[in-house]
Amino acid sequence: MIPQDKRLLGGAARVALLAAIGGIGLAGCSADGPAANEATANTTEAAAPAEEKVPDTLAMTAQGMQQAGIITEIVRPGGLGAEIVSQALVAASPTGEAIVTARAGGAVTRIFKRLGDPVRSGETLALVESREAAQFAADRTVAAAKANLAQKALAREQYLFRQKVSARVDLEQAQAEATSAAAEARRAQVAAGAANVARDGRSIIVASPITGRVTAENVSLGAFVQPETELFRVADPAKIQIEAAVGPADAQRLSPGDRAIVELPDGRTVEGRVRAVTPGLNNETRSATAVLDVPGSLQPGLAVRVRLLPSRGDISNSIVVPDDAVQSFEGRDVVFVRTAKGFRAQSVTIGQRSNGRVEIVKGLSPGSQIATKNAFLLKAELGKGAGEEE
Repeated sequence: MIPQDKRLLGGAARVALLAAIGGIGLAGCSADGPAANEATANTTEAAAPAEEKVPDTLAMTAQGMQQAGIITEIVRPGGLGAEIVSQALVAASPTGEAIVTARAGGAVTRIFKRLGDPVRSGETLALVESREAAQFAADRTVAAAKANLAQKALAREQYLFRQKVSARVDLEQAQAEATSAAAEARRAQVAAGAANVARDGRSIIVASPITGRVTAENVSLGAFVQPETELFRVADPAKIQIEAAVGPADAQRLSPGDRAIVELPDGRTVEGRVRAVTPGLNNETRSATAVLDVPGSLQPGLAVRVRLLPSRGDISNSIVVPDDAVQSFEGRDVVFVRTAKGFRAQSVTIGQRSNGRVEIVKGLSPGSQIATKNAFLLKAELGKGAGEEE
């Protein structure tokens, strides 16, 4: 048997060994704690920049752009020397405006259209009761009756001639009379049609020759109008042209088919093409006229500014943008490039300025879509976001 004191000594040794092991474990745990915390902090600090907002970007939807009045434009290469800036006027094309008159004198009995109303080609605008209309209708009826009678006489003479009862001279006389009567009937029919006589035989129809809207009205119910007096004016806004005044030297650089950018008063731009350039100069302005074809509808009489890009102009890789498109942000010149989610402030290097235009010599590539009107609102919004982050 093991003595009692030896058993107590062995138990104490075991307790001391366990305590030592536990102390080492605790020391290891206390030593690993700060290191783990430091590693966790480093990991958090490393992940923090990934969550920060990308600098110089601004999210904006198409609806937000419309509400803020922000307009964009796709930029294309061409220096200031390649552009011809000119004031121009929107005018109706020769087939896009019609002056509607009464074909005969008389009193206005009915008016169907008023100023601003839409009309279709051939639609009646007014009726004019006229004695001339009655005369046209009567002549047409009498001529048609004579032509019918002459045809019957010719048929009878032909029958008698075949039966050898009538002489050839009688047949030839009947043929001449039938031809003359038919010609008179056609004349009366054309005259009545040219006067646009109504079915009632007493009124002249005042009709629009084109589809469009009534842009001028000079008629009153019951008023007596003279023949060929202008009663209405109808214009089709889809058939317009832009007439731009250019100097003699610039006119020599332009050719049909050259590109043109039309700047509208609301800041929008429309692309067009040069259709023709007048060979002579205006006696008063001493300038030629470049006629531009543009798609869409514009209001005739609208004053616009055009930028002509002649194919024989100076060659330049620079990009020209409106002066308002370039903004100063954090001490640098930027333009706001449209992205899928909004806009990005793009640093650029600018060159010459002229006529509200500025040359971009570096930092912007052709084909980019940038904000041109109200770009300062984007700058203000971006600056506000930067202040909140600080």
